[in-house]
Amino acid sequence: MTDQTTTSAERPSALREFWYYFSENRGAVFGFWVFVAFVLCAAFAPLLAPYDAAEQFREHILLPPAWQEGGDWAFPLGTDPLGRDMLSRLISGSRYSFFVGIVVVSIAASGGILIGLLSGFAPKIVDTVIMRVMDIILAFPSLLLALVLVAILGPSLTNAMIAIAIVFQPHYVRLTRASVLSERQKDYVTSARVAGAGLWRLMFITVLPNCLGPLIVQAALSFSTAILDAAALGFLGMGAQPPTPEWGTMLAESREFILRAWWVVTFPGLAILVTVLAINLMGDGLRDALDPKLKRS
Repeated sequence: MTDQTTTSAERPSALREFWYYFSENRGAVFGFWVFVAFVLCAAFAPLLAPYDAAEQFREHILLPPAWQEGGDWAFPLGTDPLGRDMLSRLISGSRYSFFVGIVVVSIAASGGILIGLLSGFAPKIVDTVIMRVMDIILAFPSLLLALVLVAILGPSLTNAMIAIAIVFQPHYVRLTRASVLSERQKDYVTSARVAGAGLWRLMFITVLPNCLGPLIVQAALSFSTAILDAAALGFLGMGAQPPTPEWGTMLAESREFILRAWWVVTFPGLAILVTVLAINLMGDGLRDALDPKLKRS
């Protein structure tokens, strides 16, 4: 009895075990801390931004960064064509990007997981119909389909998020269905069914918790892709509309100044690059930590 208790006490908790495998991927740890900084920046944007994102300083139009000749430390990253502080707009833009990621992943994951569960437990003909519809959606390039949907709904950040969520949903449906089909053949599901568990209990209590590993990884990767697609739609004029300080919209507003004011294009592009790269690196670490096949005994 004592040996068994000791063994249980020595066994690391699930969270400690997760962090152990996650931290073995140094790129994932770097991505995680950058993501934490991104979240804190979005949460405390009003406190961190030196000025209001829409405030214009007409006497300081297209001011270069502070370290460049002609710059001013009152505007560390310079100003845009309307005299707005670039640093303030980038910090404020992080809120929109984070909001886009949260909303898109929440809508796509909740709808996709529900449909995938239904497909995995449904009769064959219903399963076939659902999957053929998902295949049709996946047949279109994702950004092109999002553009078509936004064109139908009207250009705005809200419609862009809805369109991106619809485009992402088939990935969750297919992933959930594949996991459900694999799990429902296992002994614990058979035991629960024999014990009298109903269909809804089997779906949401018995099977779904064992399918969450790959879904969490997919959510992390979808978060970064949602930010990238929202920026692309904003750049094309189909997402957030000026004067919203969204990074893609900031790029679109600055295109004509790319040769004489490099900073107005470079800094929003770097913000998108670093954020998306960090989240993708973190997603790789989540995959390593949550996939039992990749764990070493």
